[in-house]
Amino acid sequence: MWRRVLVMSAMAVWCAATIATAQNSAVHAPAPGGSSSRNAPAAAPAGQEQLLKSAEAFVRTLFAWGPDFNLHLGPLAQAAAPDFYRIPVEVTYKGQSDHGEIFVSKDGKTMLRGEMFDMGTDPFADNRSKLHVTGNPSTGPDDASVTIVEFSDFECPHCLEFHRAFSAIQAKFPAIKLVYKDFPLTTVHPWAETAAIGARCAFQQSPAAFWKMHDSLFDNQNAITPQNVSEKLTGFATDEGLNADAFKACLSSADAPKAVEANRADGLALGVNSTPTVYVNGRPVVGGDPNAVAQYIEYEMAAHSKP
Repeated sequence: MWRRVLVMSAMAVWCAATIATAQNSAVHAPAPGGSSSRNAPAAAPAGQEQLLKSAEAFVRTLFAWGPDFNLHLGPLAQAAAPDFYRIPVEVTYKGQSDHGEIFVSKDGKTMLRGEMFDMGTDPFADNRSKLHVTGNPSTGPDDASVTIVEFSDFECPHCLEFHRAFSAIQAKFPAIKLVYKDFPLTTVHPWAETAAIGARCAFQQSPAAFWKMHDSLFDNQNAITPQNVSEKLTGFATDEGLNADAFKACLSSADAPKAVEANRADGLALGVNSTPTVYVNGRPVVGGDPNAVAQYIEYEMAAHSKP
């Protein structure tokens, strides 16, 4: 699974955490009337500025992030647990950035790293509210009890692996619905965004043609380059009987790029930072592991079949 930040093992460890772990070492308690911080909200209550500074100092020590690592913490927000704040963290090193979050107790003595849930709510409802599937390519019944939303990149080799594996999943679970959302990783995949725009242009002419374009892009991934991607897209469009002039006009218009960018914005709002990232009724599967996807589908289908 590719991650944007691979330059230091400490950053890779930060990105990979999925289970909350308590850090017993104390963050120094906030001092009332602390000096202002660029990381604190403009109208932060007394002491929160110092809490952010103390949290940043502890995180730097924990991950060995020296002065070459640019950190931004905040703003503070109430966590699911009443005695904790949720603090977004952005770390940048040599032009590469990643995001995460920590939880710090209001007394400044404990930091948690991972996820915190309110056990009285649906843990995936917020994800589903941010997925915005309307207007995106989909396959499968509209009334499916299980909807798979895939954030993908046509140049991503792991997305190609998921594309191939998903055929078996669809064959096993024909009643599921798949929704495709663009998330081209432009910093490492130079032709991915152009391909996403081309596939969106195919979708605008014919929803069925999108899936044929989708398959052609993945099946020919090794033959596509930044230099020939436009030519390849036009060839795929012609092969599928699309209007070539309309397709070329779409490639240079603003509509298709806006749709791709809207999907990317949805992904960022969900915290997506690698592809493929798959959601099964809102349950995230980072990396698109087929076994995990199948497990979640079985669970969701069983849950929806109960009286």
